Amino acid sequence: MEETKSQYLKIIEKSKKVFDDKNSDYGSSWRVLRVSSFLDQIHIKAQRIRNLQINEDQQIDEGQATEFIGIINYCIMSLIQIHLGIVDEPDLTGSEAIELYDNKVNDTFELMLKKNYDYGEAWRDMEISSLTDLIIQKIFRMKSINNNDGETISSEGVESNFQDILNYSVFALILLKTY
Repeated sequence: MEETKSQYLKIIEKSKKVFDDKNSDYGSSWRVLRVSSFLDQIHIKAQRIRNLQINEDQQIDEGQATEFIGIINYCIMSLIQIHLGIVDEPDLTGSEAIELYDNKVNDTFELMLKKNYDYGEAWRDMEISSLTDLIIQKIFRMKSINNNDGETISSEGVESNFQDILNYSVFALILLKTY
């Protein structure tokens, strides 16, 4: 479990650097996006990962790792949006965005530790392609929940699904040995 903690935090550190750099370039322009827009962006990235796993060649010189980092960051932005709500124009400073990023990562990290304890790190025996498929499945589940105005009968809500996708993406990056 200690190895997982260390690897997880190293991957989050890389993802946070990408987020911070892009936030410096674009500001918090992502704050205008609705949950459905984040879902679409994550879906595009997950589908590209799946295509990379199936096809031998690629035309863009960015691999699975870059896309998984993008998914991690979109999940964190989504969790921030759920917490703060959507705005009409960017409203966060860089330091405010990073503070919120860290808070959402900490919540998701704690969830991972609890689930990892209960499941006994079963993800370490999984194929990266299975993690990708689970991400895509979660996306379709969330789209269904979103189409039902966020109402569920016996399922987790959208927030839990974003946290699961974030954790699956970190696990995939650990399995790809990108830490």
